[in-house]
Amino acid sequence: MSQFWSPALHELTPYVPGEQPTEQVIKLNTNENPYAPAPGVGRVLRDYAASHLRLYPDPDSVALRQALAATYGVPVSSVFAGNGSDEILAFAFQAFFRHGAPLDVPELTYSFYPVYAKLYDIELRQHPLNERWEVDLDALTKAESRSGIIFANPNAPTGHAHSLDALKALLKQVTDRVVLLDEAYVDFGAESAAALTQRYPNLLVTGTFSKSRSLAGIRLGYAIGSPELIDGLKRIKDSFNSYPVDRLAERVGIAALEDTAHFQACRESVIATRQRTQTRLESLGFTVLPSQANFLLVEHPAYDGGQLFVGLRERGILVRHFNKAGLQNFLRISIGTDDEMNSLIEVLETLCA
Repeated sequence: MSQFWSPALHELTPYVPGEQPTEQVIKLNTNENPYAPAPGVGRVLRDYAASHLRLYPDPDSVALRQALAATYGVPVSSVFAGNGSDEILAFAFQAFFRHGAPLDVPELTYSFYPVYAKLYDIELRQHPLNERWEVDLDALTKAESRSGIIFANPNAPTGHAHSLDALKALLKQVTDRVVLLDEAYVDFGAESAAALTQRYPNLLVTGTFSKSRSLAGIRLGYAIGSPELIDGLKRIKDSFNSYPVDRLAERVGIAALEDTAHFQACRESVIATRQRTQTRLESLGFTVLPSQANFLLVEHPAYDGGQLFVGLRERGILVRHFNKAGLQNFLRISIGTDDEMNSLIEVLETLCA
């Protein structure tokens, strides 16, 4: 603690990202894509002239927004681009949720939401998941005096996603506050609600290039919503950092969006590997929550999750262990290549023998 910190900073508990090891391990802890980005990304990096970096980027990221608009079938005026979806989520908290009323969120969801709420002095009203470990849309819908609703779909770290019909039912009832859907994992088995933003002006959908586009290292995110919501995000951006997307990142993002064949092949490989891994984990006695994301949340009724985490770590395999209420015995396992998942199963066979 520092004597120079503000009182608010003293009270803040920062988000803790997954470990980024320096030694060689099988890394299944931060939901990165196991496959390389589209070949066009490599060509951009190889051919990009360093002299271009002396110039500021386009503050409105028009070319990237046009590519995103074409990908999702929405107008360019409905698209916002930023330095990773986490930055865009931070902008959204500032722009739409500081109304003096509670923000409704699931009790178990992306752990950055409580951090942003604390940072921006927003009261959270947390709702337990239902008995199937799903986000309880009825509870979110019926909550009164709300400043908004936010949840990940598919949810993190559980992996379940609601259908578009379920989301439409929520949006028909909640019309006076922003509903933010965080679609970081949507490409691994769920349906994007991006098109619904043209029918429901209070819906904001956020997404990232970090997962299905294999670009976690470049930091690109986007939001899709009504022009009114996009203008709100832009006002926050231009009051904070007018140039969040650099020139090289914009070119890389466009190249990733253009190669739909590579995108489809990678996501289908991840889905197939996830299904095979789930079957093998269940054969070892693990309880595996159904997932439409690029990870599995699992527990073994006979073995402590923390001890399994340590055992895997000692054998060169890194997964995520959340030492928090409701998740103490669970491990979140990112989906890697088939070889990486085979190694995981072989080690777990030894640890659970």
